[in-house]
Order: sequence, then structure tokens, then C-alpha cells
Amino acid sequence: MMETVVSGIRSTGKLHLGNYYGAIKNFIKMQNENRCFFFIADYHALTTHPKPDDLHGNIKQILAEYLACGIDPDKATLFVQSDVPEVSELYLLLNMNAYVGELERTASFKEKIRKHPDNINAGLLTYPVLMAADIIIHKATKVPVGKDQEQHLEMTRRFARRFNTIYGVEYFPEPDAYNFGMELIKIPGLDGSGKMGKSEGNGIFLSDTPQAIRKKVMSAVTDTGPTEKGQEMSEPVKNLFSIMDVVSQKEVTDHFREKYFSCEIRYGDLKKQLAEDLIVSLTPIREKLNEILADNKYLARVVKEGGEKARESAARTVREVREIIGYRPF
Repeated sequence: MMETVVSGIRSTGKLHLGNYYGAIKNFIKMQNENRCFFFIADYHALTTHPKPDDLHGNIKQILAEYLACGIDPDKATLFVQSDVPEVSELYLLLNMNAYVGELERTASFKEKIRKHPDNINAGLLTYPVLMAADIIIHKATKVPVGKDQEQHLEMTRRFARRFNTIYGVEYFPEPDAYNFGMELIKIPGLDGSGKMGKSEGNGIFLSDTPQAIRKKVMSAVTDTGPTEKGQEMSEPVKNLFSIMDVVSQKEVTDHFREKYFSCEIRYGDLKKQLAEDLIVSLTPIREKLNEILADNKYLARVVKEGGEKARESAARTVREVREIIGYRPF
């Protein structure tokens, strides 16, 4: 059965290794098997970055990176969120049946107001409603989500169910999480803790030059080394091996694991090898990215065609939703 899949990424920075191996490689597979809508979430970006330094440049960068990674605009609908104004209308209509109490209880809202007490805006509070509009406007049945977004997806299901109940219809499907199973790869950061992220300063970006990659990897957190054979790895060292598992040949990782457990590991050698393997893996993407960024005509065509396909789907939904609610022509 072909599923309708919707996924977005905020336009607040460049894509990193975790984005690529954790999600985008799965998106490439999904686009061959499902009806996919992939978008750059530039409205969402304003909830925490109300005055971005270069909103257009960020959108262009993320769009080009999607394409350089292998998202095919002929197979998937690739578009910019703000090019589909119907999303804003559905967001407004869903807000009429979204309650302040349930929005205030979301974990992400509590975390954001703790970190940014000077920027508690209405968009931040209703972030889950906009996310729901993004998803159900295309009648998605599957949504790829990380652990931190599971609560938002459950709220999307709730809003879809609430609409159906209030108006006595079976209109919106309740989307499920897209389960990658064993294919889901979590890439840790270089700082020895947590996952790789944009704002943590612990990431390898797809656009990084070889020089930048070498510098970042060589400064990655490690420890003083094992003191006895078979000693369990510390979290920072385990993280480096996790990245190596993804980008290096098996015999390479096996070699360094053997050196670790025999107390012969030299972290400098490990880092040098990891840096070179990262460069080999990411150079084709970076070179393709630079080509795409230089081709404004191609980017303009992708955005125009993707926006038109997304609007066709979204307009149909909003038209039908308006009729269900009772907005009809005289």
C-alpha cells in the first residue's frame, strides 16, 4: 500500500551528518515507495528566530542540500512552507479547536520558555497546531518523527480526530509515525554527549570543507585512554566509534576496536582515519551542493514546480474543509 508521507525541516541552519544518515537517506528510499511531501519549514523557524539574519539564504541552503543528498523533485514534492498559503488558513481553522491548556503542557513549549523566557510568543505556543496543519493538509498517513517530536505527532492525531468528531465526518486520517526500525541511525555529536545538532556546536555539516572536517574531528572530545584490557568505552569514545561505523570500512573500525580493547589505541590515529573517511563520504555531496547553489534557475524551477504540486493538494483539502465547516458560496 502506498502511504502519503509528510516531513519538514526548519530553515535555521545547514544540514549535518545526523540529518543525512538519520533521516534523509531514509527519505530517499521513501520517495521511491510512497507519495512524499518534503518541505522547508520557514514559518516554524520564526517561532524561535523571529528575526533571522538571512531567511532567504537559509531556505536556499536547505533546499540545495536536500537536492544534493538525493531527494528527487520528480519523485517527491519538494517545496517551501511559505509558498503554500493554504497551510496558514488550515492552521487558523485548527486553532479554533486547540485549547490553551493542552498547548501549554507540551514538553517542547515548556523547554523553549525555560531557555528563551524573553521570547514566549503565540507562534511558539501553537507550534503543534501549525505542525498538524502541515501534515493533515496533505492527508498524510505516515510521518517520520524523532523521539522529541512524538508528542507533537500525537497532538496532530488528536486535532485530526477532534475535527472529525466535531463535524461528524471521517475526513482526516490519523497519521502514524513512520517506523524506520533497524534502519534508523542516530549520529552522536563530537562533544561527547547527546546527538549531533545545529545549535550545540558538535556537528559535521554536509557543506564542511575537508579542512573544517579535520579540525573538528581532531578537537573531538575523548578521554585518557583505557587502562586495562576489555575496559568499557566512555561515552565520548563510543560516540567516535558510532560515527566511524557509518562512514568507515568494517575492517577499519574492527582494527581500531581491537586496538582499544588491547590498550594500544592512539586517539590521534583514530581521529585522522575518521576525518579522512568523513571527507571521502561527504565530498561528493559537498561538490554537488556547490553546483546546485550556483544554479539559481534550477532552484527556482524546483521551488515553483514543488509549490504548485503542494498547493494543488493543499487547496483541495482547504476547499473541502471549508465546506464541511459550513463556508459555502451563495
